[in-house]
Amino acid sequence: MTTKEKLLELFESSRDIYLSGEDIAQKLAVSRTAVWKAVKALQNDGYSIDAVTNKGYSLSGQTDILSSQGVAKYLCPEIINMKISVVDTTSSTNAVVREKANSGMAEGYMVIANEQTAGRGRLSRSFFSPKDTGIYMSLLLRPKNYSAKQAVRITTMAAVAMCEAIETVSDEKAEIKWVNDIFVRGGKVCGILTEGSFNLESGLLDYAVLGIGINIYQPKDGFPNELSSIAGAVFSEKQNDVKNRLVAEFLNKFYGYYSAVNQTEYVEQYRHRSFVIGKQVSLMSCNKTKNAIVTGIDDECRLLVKYPDGTEDCYSSGEISIQI
Repeated sequence: MTTKEKLLELFESSRDIYLSGEDIAQKLAVSRTAVWKAVKALQNDGYSIDAVTNKGYSLSGQTDILSSQGVAKYLCPEIINMKISVVDTTSSTNAVVREKANSGMAEGYMVIANEQTAGRGRLSRSFFSPKDTGIYMSLLLRPKNYSAKQAVRITTMAAVAMCEAIETVSDEKAEIKWVNDIFVRGGKVCGILTEGSFNLESGLLDYAVLGIGINIYQPKDGFPNELSSIAGAVFSEKQNDVKNRLVAEFLNKFYGYYSAVNQTEYVEQYRHRSFVIGKQVSLMSCNKTKNAIVTGIDDECRLLVKYPDGTEDCYSSGEISIQI
């Protein structure tokens, strides 16, 4: 860990508290010159750090910049040591984590970016990932004995965990549009894309990459025309340290579900947060569209639907369209 990284960890654990250059130098076992250089480097990265004679340095509590140190301070003890890499820009966090997975990286590795230049959604669609207004993250998972049917749990667990995280940091109500979209105040604020690699002999999941993109703030120039009618953001104004808190809240809640002995306990929360139950939707699969009423969600998080002719079915793959 570099001096700058160590200093950021120290600042994150004591926001709005002044630390003298001498005390910092002793804690980090470096010279005061090295401390000054590290402070300048953090300021150049955008951190608001006050320097006051005879008081020292203080990181402003109003700073809202993603960092692994900032996330770690909010994590529960069970996952405090997970490896998190925060980057300013990348092509696709899912692509980065898939490469690490194929190289043998252990479960729990996570990449978070402030911007994606080639972000992807479902069905290879592009995912709008502008700089600084969103969080784009991917988590490597290696669940044991997961079949293709069970793999959908990862997406649905993540949807519930993200809803709970949003509500914890914002006091907003978050709802789920089956299967992987999260809405706040009628606008889509989050999309989830889970990709996996299966063992051809066993048919079981070798690893999964859980990718999540969330709009924290409105982009400076607004959303593109094709998204403006549906996309939204969690917050309308800048918040204090909300990006780090949201990532940590999500991880704490997700791992609570993921590590549970009974991994179906979250399903009732998924049902409770779904806004499609009882609504008429268009089911889109294999280039065909059918209208149906959603009558419920089963324990595998499949849609239970009823067609106009009275027949009933469960819908497990594809997409749905609904008038918001």
